[in-house]
Amino acid sequence: MRTHSAARRNVVVFRKLPDHLLDRIAVKHDLTVADPRRADELPRFREALGSADGLIGSSFRIGADELARAPRLKVISSISVGVDNYDLAHLKQREITLCHTPGVLTETTADTVFSLIMATSRRLVELSNYVREGRWTRNISEDLFGWDVHCKTLGVLGFGRIGQAVARRAALGFGMPVLFHDPFDVPVPAMLDGHAMRASFSDVLARADIVALTLPLSDETSGLMDTQAFAAMKPGAIFVNGSRGAIVREDALLAALDRGHLRAAGLDVFAVEPLAQDSPLRTHPKVTPLPHIGSATHETRRAMAELATENLLRVLDGQAPIAAFDL
Repeated sequence: MRTHSAARRNVVVFRKLPDHLLDRIAVKHDLTVADPRRADELPRFREALGSADGLIGSSFRIGADELARAPRLKVISSISVGVDNYDLAHLKQREITLCHTPGVLTETTADTVFSLIMATSRRLVELSNYVREGRWTRNISEDLFGWDVHCKTLGVLGFGRIGQAVARRAALGFGMPVLFHDPFDVPVPAMLDGHAMRASFSDVLARADIVALTLPLSDETSGLMDTQAFAAMKPGAIFVNGSRGAIVREDALLAALDRGHLRAAGLDVFAVEPLAQDSPLRTHPKVTPLPHIGSATHETRRAMAELATENLLRVLDGQAPIAAFDL
């Protein structure tokens, strides 16, 4: 029979965790598992907030209302690298620790971004559907040709872990000159020396054949890619977003595609997710849309859940987490 010690805390799990991680938490703390994205579980989630010392999960907004319901809260451990679902000002004011999972998803997300670069340039989804629909009855003509990726100039907006990993794939694997812009003075890694060059935001847009967005969402980056930014891009360029949908003004992107200024767009993220059925981005012939799969591999999601669990347990035990977001 399990005994309760004074050190036991109440933990609310608001996104599915593997059983072995639930068991690991339950050894030390009391659990409530409730997914607030499900209407039938939302009341239980809200009730559990009242006694919650720790939260672990992702993909649900924890704002002022949720925090007001959780007077005992000490830590939120997010199974994500992005923290735009959390009210950072309230967390800082309450001195609540916010943990996240950087690093473990870098390479997988970079794979996804580069996959979109390849797919949009070579029109892979469009041409796969061409075969599936039985329209391939003879050799394709020039109107279905794609465009080379190798040796094209890649512009990377955001040169953190993921941006650098995308740049490595481009420069070292495909011989692509890389221009990058980052709001911080990020040094160029040694292996990219001579392959990646810092440039202004406007220069990246004007000179890159393909622009990949890997910036975090913030007050400064929200709506960054607007009508003016897309107009500044090189005619016939390709735009890829693997970061956050709200950085892009989607109506401006659609307008740039419709008037032919941009050749194509590959999007793993959207301003509102899941993407609405009536969104023109869902069926636009020049858009390759994905359902926010940046880190969605079995290996990486396991690693993210492991790190989030370790972060949570460390904070509840009075120790420093492995990865805390700097509020």
